[in-house]
Amino acid sequence: MLNYGNIFDNEGLTYVQFRELVGELLAAGKTTGLDNSEDMLHYTKLNVQRMKRIEKTTVLSDEVLAEIERIEQPYHFLVITEGWCGDGAQIVPVINEIVSKAPEKFSLRLVLRDQNIPLIDAHLTNGGRAIPVLLVLNEDKELILPKWGPRPAVLQVLLAGWKATYTDFVQIEELLHGWYAKDKTQETQRELAELLRQLI
Repeated sequence: MLNYGNIFDNEGLTYVQFRELVGELLAAGKTTGLDNSEDMLHYTKLNVQRMKRIEKTTVLSDEVLAEIERIEQPYHFLVITEGWCGDGAQIVPVINEIVSKAPEKFSLRLVLRDQNIPLIDAHLTNGGRAIPVLLVLNEDKELILPKWGPRPAVLQVLLAGWKATYTDFVQIEELLHGWYAKDKTQETQRELAELLRQLI
């Protein structure tokens, strides 16, 4: 049985620590995980720019802010991600923005997927180790909701169609990140507001 509290406390990185780790690894010609190929380094460099942009431009919706205001009890957010993960770069900064709005209510820790295989294997998406995955823990650091992720549901459907239509991974990536750019975090925020609505 997974000890989520132990993982959160001993394996988890703050958002700032995660950003610093990714930056330090890139400076050394590496990324998180075991694959330090040129492709993975390229994705990671793009993700750093994406995270910077989203950090600067994200404005939380009135819906999200209302849900944050309503919540009375403290919760812990445990996110499984990697530096090379494109969806993670688009989503994790939004989660961090929510946490930053109410640090007395929320705490956030990030863990690397490939260093936490039993954890990700307990939260597969269609049998695969898709990330990012958001796990909500209560004050006692017990898992209380089904996992959220690896991307908004509407995009998950679109992605399945793109994968059935195109064989070029680069083209699929362009469509994916084009969708995120056009959406401007709104669908991510809408789904996260729905998640927050389940908390008391």
